[in-house]
Amino acid sequence: MDINETMHLSTTAKEIRMLTIDAIGNLGVGHIGGSMSIIEVLTVLYFRHMKVNVADPKMPDRDKLVLSKGHAGPALYATLSKKGFFPVEWLDTLNKGGTNLPSHCDKNRTPGIDMTTGSLGQGLSAAIGLALADRMRGRKNNVYCIIGDGESDEGQIWEAAMAAAHYNIGSLVTFTDYNKMNIDGYTKEIMNLDDLGAKWTAFNWHVQRVDGHDITAINNAVEAAKKEIDRPSMIILDSIKGRGCSFAEGKLSSHNMPISTEDWAQAVAALT
Repeated sequence: MDINETMHLSTTAKEIRMLTIDAIGNLGVGHIGGSMSIIEVLTVLYFRHMKVNVADPKMPDRDKLVLSKGHAGPALYATLSKKGFFPVEWLDTLNKGGTNLPSHCDKNRTPGIDMTTGSLGQGLSAAIGLALADRMRGRKNNVYCIIGDGESDEGQIWEAAMAAAHYNIGSLVTFTDYNKMNIDGYTKEIMNLDDLGAKWTAFNWHVQRVDGHDITAINNAVEAAKKEIDRPSMIILDSIKGRGCSFAEGKLSSHNMPISTEDWAQAVAALT
């Protein structure tokens, strides 16, 4: 990836970040923290790696994404609108009556959403099911999944980890958004996950750990993961909750917080 593409992706990530802040700011409340921490990985996936077709969102052999931490839907919606799956004006309807963009991802409502999510701990299992179904049908595609560090306390995550390795699902590339904050406190205090990389390695996954806001590092990790054809990959993203949003960055309260008109304007101004 050359410097021009890196700069283009960085600009795209900034635009998606602003769209996400606008969508939640317009609503006045929302999951700003966990949305902001995954902007870069979504940008790299949708604008560099994923085989998708905005004219045919259900294209059978497309690459798929399961956002297991479905409350970060606003970031994914902003990304999909930027990609062209639906008009950017839809973002103004986030979580309002009659919307196609509910608070948590819903594949029956939103073009480009591959799996309904929000019940934490379940998305990785769904991603494994999608990957196995694609393999049975002879499709040569990848399934990507983003899980949270808080939901990594769920036993189902580790059952899924064991299953993916057992079935040698090399087409599965999973990311942990390791922003180290849960809704109730710091991850290390609620349920210490470290050494997170060693845990996934023990389950026979290919494991990498990178800066979750470094476009080049994320891209290189995805490139390496796609070469692992015989086992699933885990990319641990060291991220910052609320990254790039002035009133939310690094704050525990940012999981789902009210946003004043003043805070909204200040956050957008800081990015322009």
